[in-house]
Amino acid sequence: MHVLITGAAGMIGQRLAARIAREGMCAGRPLSRLTLTDVVAPPRPAGFDGPIDIRTEDSSSAAIATELAALRPDIIFHLAAIISGEAERDFDKGYRINLDGMRNLLEAIRQESAKNGLYVPKLVFSSSSGIFGAPFPPAISDEFHVTPLTSYGAQKAIGELLLADYSRRGFVEGVGIRFPSIVIRPGKPNASAGGFFSGIIREPLQGQEALLPVGDDVLFTHASPRSAVGFLLHGASLTREQLGLRINLSMPGVCVTVGEQIEALRRIAGDRAVKLIRRAPDPAAADIVKGWPTRFDARRALSLGFRAEQDFDEIIRVHIEDDLGGRLPN
Repeated sequence: MHVLITGAAGMIGQRLAARIAREGMCAGRPLSRLTLTDVVAPPRPAGFDGPIDIRTEDSSSAAIATELAALRPDIIFHLAAIISGEAERDFDKGYRINLDGMRNLLEAIRQESAKNGLYVPKLVFSSSSGIFGAPFPPAISDEFHVTPLTSYGAQKAIGELLLADYSRRGFVEGVGIRFPSIVIRPGKPNASAGGFFSGIIREPLQGQEALLPVGDDVLFTHASPRSAVGFLLHGASLTREQLGLRINLSMPGVCVTVGEQIEALRRIAGDRAVKLIRRAPDPAAADIVKGWPTRFDARRALSLGFRAEQDFDEIIRVHIEDDLGGRLPN
């Protein structure tokens, strides 16, 4: 089993590569080769004695996509993308990376099959709940209409349509994973418009101040990075028959307000941590978040075996286990 991960230097990509290498398996089959690509060199995961190819390149280009398809990996996890805030600020870059990168990869796979013999890989696409736009029903099902209110959401929505059509035509076996907000992200704040969802937990746990640009009543659905990796791996294991024609799925998660996030932090780390959160209203961030969906009816994903945390306390505990060595600093 040859596995390719684009965007492998990102947070989810690194964890996905590490788990696949550690387990030596993917989709129930032994791993024989792992190819990791990103614009910066992905770290080499431990635990796998077979070949690991580290590539530093812009996989959104048609030429690089052709090279990757020529490797004929059995499973491709297409994670390469720029995040929501950056895609909104830089229109050209957002469409080049998030849309052209997807189209070029799909077309490279089709051309590889046409020129060099039948090749139909499993393609797992990291999509986003940002494909949906307001006004929203109380809970959004997979049947809710796709009307994104951000450029990032539009790029992911078009990517889903391309994946569905290339799958329908038999060029790939695709599955689209619509992530909820993935928290708690380790490291420093990034350019994502929703980065504060992680920041208001991550920084106080480290004894540092965190800025909160929106009100406590903002409602959103979250899952941990551990769950995100689980979503991708489970998606790779599903057959075309299990998925049916609707191959893009909204993932389960924990739906809470910002205020409820803060109370979960209080239960785990105490009032001292909560006092490190400073309100700093940002109308631009609030406007972007206002156009995002909040609660999902993920019954189809659940029926197919996808799982996430049960409450936000569990998400914080996962962060402590996976990123803080199993204990709180200080």
